[in-house]
Amino acid sequence: MNAPLPDEHARYAAYLAAFAAVRPEDEFALVATVLRDPDQSMAESAVIEHIGHRAAALHAGPAFGAWAEQMAAAVDRYPFAHRRIQEWSLWSAVALDTPWDAATLAEASNWLQLRVAETVASREALAVLAESGRTRRIRNIATSRSRARTLTAVDSHRGR
Repeated sequence: MNAPLPDEHARYAAYLAAFAAVRPEDEFALVATVLRDPDQSMAESAVIEHIGHRAAALHAGPAFGAWAEQMAAAVDRYPFAHRRIQEWSLWSAVALDTPWDAATLAEASNWLQLRVAETVASREALAVLAESGRTRRIRNIATSRSRARTLTAVDSHRGR
């Protein structure tokens, strides 16, 4: 990224394009560059958008853990971005059925709870959210998906 573009919308688009094209070895330097933008709100939004794309692409692979740790360090001074990395790490653990903490999920943001309720197959996670989801929508989705998984399991058992 050379001289800053004058309009924050143009800079945001340019940052997203740069993130889309960045080589993995240059990613954290680009994050640092973007976070030096004078419009901190826009810069952090661009970084969070990038975090979402990268985390979704990496979460199932062996590189996710190290990437998440490095990204958490890179955004340590930015509480919202740092929290989003932690949430992606929790989502990955739930999605991959690795150890995770039910209380942490129950206290997570609406964004994470909704993502888990809509995308994860874990009966335990769906039960936590059906009981303790932050919104009625989250609780209803988790309850519905949990029931659907139970019915599918019963139907497949009967088919044996």
